[in-house]
Amino acid sequence: MTERVTVSAASKGDAPAMPSWMDEDAVTYAQAGVDTAEGARAVEAIKDVVHATYRPEVVGDIGGFGGLFSIAAAKDMEDPLLVSGTDGVGTKLKVAQLAGKHDTVGIDLVAMCANDILATGAEPLFFLDYVAIGKLKAEAVAEIVAGIGEGCKQAGCALIGGEMAEHPGVMDPDDYDLSGFCVGVVDRPRMLDPESVRVGDVLVGLASSGLHSNGYSLARKVCVEGKTHYELRLPREELGGASLQDALLEPTRIYVKPVRAVLSACPGAVRALAHITGGGITENLNRALPAACDAEVDLGTWPVPAIAKFVCGAAHLGEDEALKTFNMGLGMVLVVDPVQVEAVEAALAEAGETTWRVGRIVEGAGEVRYANEGKLYGYEG
Repeated sequence: MTERVTVSAASKGDAPAMPSWMDEDAVTYAQAGVDTAEGARAVEAIKDVVHATYRPEVVGDIGGFGGLFSIAAAKDMEDPLLVSGTDGVGTKLKVAQLAGKHDTVGIDLVAMCANDILATGAEPLFFLDYVAIGKLKAEAVAEIVAGIGEGCKQAGCALIGGEMAEHPGVMDPDDYDLSGFCVGVVDRPRMLDPESVRVGDVLVGLASSGLHSNGYSLARKVCVEGKTHYELRLPREELGGASLQDALLEPTRIYVKPVRAVLSACPGAVRALAHITGGGITENLNRALPAACDAEVDLGTWPVPAIAKFVCGAAHLGEDEALKTFNMGLGMVLVVDPVQVEAVEAALAEAGETTWRVGRIVEGAGEVRYANEGKLYGYEG
């Protein structure tokens, strides 16, 4: 039995201090720190962005209690499966807040969710966002949502709803956090499945745009902390003339359209797919493997982005640690039937992708192993 403990103040002087407005006859929501009028203005400011993402299946408009979406996209499928994913942007947001640049992190948000459900072969259908912010400012929210809208257009999904939550007293006024939710559909007979992977299959890598949205707690610690705004904005030769700020804020690539194009052009050629996120190649490629196979990755067969080299150098990371922290230049890896690998590469090239053959499937125990150790940065083109 739990003992109930009651605590009371012996005198008024022992009681906790109360806010000054507690002595007034009435307290409004605005006095408590939440401005509903500004919230309404923010909704109005994002309407055009939201409408630009709409697909024919969208029913109604934003502002209701729930987003409506027709399931007509599944009517011709043999056994349609809904696929859902949720994610955030993580501490990359701190770099955006420090830089005062908020128009790209929304792309990151969509990418992290849409790329995840793409790993099943699904077509993303619709997206919802959650913006938690210390002090709501319509212009700032519109900038964030503009990025989310751009991400949705790149992924081909509709932004059908979301939430803007003001958190006074819980978050600093300029602080915010983002969460996203994506739903897609795939026909079960065409779903990508690690159990279909076979020894001899080829690993085809697609380029990342940089760090994407992972490893930023480490990146910030070694590259941002202690730096002035001037230093972060300074062009750097080792980053190809980009500033550290801009290199760190390069948005995550969204692979939906090129990968969906190759799935359509080469049915059955892609066995499985790995989205390389937190945990790097080591802890994501294994998720696309059956229990009796390993992925053998040939280091040095693809270029590592300058920002990844820079951060790993600043942190003095060895190869093993780098490969399980960052994507190291591979945002997505396809496991491909060797008979059809050339057709897959051609379809990806037609869709605008540059590809590299980065390894193969061998007998094993569902793990990732590396050949050419010590050659991670040895790509020669």
